[in-house]
Amino acid sequence: MNVDDLLRDTLREQAAEQPPAGPGFADWVLAVRRRRRTRRMVTVVAATVAVVAVAVGVPLLDSGKSDVRPSGVVDGDKVSAQPSQSPPRELIAAGNTALAAYYIPTTVKKSATETDSERTYWLLDPKTGTYVKAPKWSFVAVAPGLKTAAVLERTLPAPRIGLLDLTTGEVKRWIQVGHKVGGLAFSADGRKLVATTYTQNPDADFHPADPNAGEPERLSSRTGFYVLDVASGKGTWAGVAVGGQRADGLSTFVNNRQDFAPTPDGRYVWAGGIASDDVNKLFYDPTGAEVPAPENGSKYLLSYVDAGMSPDGKRVAGDFAGQKWTTSSYVVDSATGARTEVHGQQLLAWADDRSLIAWDVGKGDGEGKSEFHQRLVLITIGSDKEVPLSGFRKGTDVSAGRWQPVFARR
Repeated sequence: MNVDDLLRDTLREQAAEQPPAGPGFADWVLAVRRRRRTRRMVTVVAATVAVVAVAVGVPLLDSGKSDVRPSGVVDGDKVSAQPSQSPPRELIAAGNTALAAYYIPTTVKKSATETDSERTYWLLDPKTGTYVKAPKWSFVAVAPGLKTAAVLERTLPAPRIGLLDLTTGEVKRWIQVGHKVGGLAFSADGRKLVATTYTQNPDADFHPADPNAGEPERLSSRTGFYVLDVASGKGTWAGVAVGGQRADGLSTFVNNRQDFAPTPDGRYVWAGGIASDDVNKLFYDPTGAEVPAPENGSKYLLSYVDAGMSPDGKRVAGDFAGQKWTTSSYVVDSATGARTEVHGQQLLAWADDRSLIAWDVGKGDGEGKSEFHQRLVLITIGSDKEVPLSGFRKGTDVSAGRWQPVFARR
């Protein structure tokens, strides 16, 4: 019997011993204003993490007397929740997806004119089922297959990519690159790695020395992308110009960090832009040539909505809605473009074809505090129920110390 079998069997036993989660987890919504802003978020293809805590005898339920953890099977989704933990110390997972890692960004002053946003990561340790600090890495992407993460060292952009063994915590191979890399994303099958190249740190901000002077124009240093074969480490680099005007007159300027990622089918590479609601992403073939948006639902992807396309390809996670409920989002039919409103302030990952993990505000500690007082929840299309997965985050979106999740298919 392998680790996955052990995990499934143990979750079934836990489900049989646990009462069902109470109804009406999300029969409430809080008043928040709709925020329209350009978000600095990395577009990342969902990947996979090892979830083997049960195999080594780590209990998922009994580690906090005051915790109420819906663990086992909830509406068909295998759930391991830590509703009293923020940031989490122990495994969070739902359906086919686990919290593979999280990071906490900190603003570091480098000079009178430069500040950098530096990430400190915590990775899921499959031997203990806990999240362990991994300060070596400035950027982490987790691959399908429960075994490997691609990592970059502290100084960005980096001249090499490490392939980290998640079980041992050791780098098993380095991939040297001729163009320095600042972002990473695995394909859905884990066979390819898209690495975004920059000439400067994409997480750096520059400010005028004179506080009375205007903010300088922000220019991206992004130069293109590699498409690498993970098994061999070989691949090609494609240069992609940034800025300027398209033939239709719209600008293609992007954020300082605007990483490339594979499309869900792995055929193309795409990245978001900030031109307009009509031209908010561009697609490229592996040579860097621009191509039309694929007709498989990829045209509905948004670079600041992490969940992306559902595993079966029938739906795409969409933008904030706030219509039927105050905190809600859209799910888009990939064939027709029809939108369905679901609970969840921000959609982060698909647990299965009909359920998603999201940030949301809700009842509990600090109810009504602000739209930034969010926790991870599991939501299902067509259901009013939310299953809390984590505790609430504190602070605002511009404050240091707010942890950011990295989800992975398991």
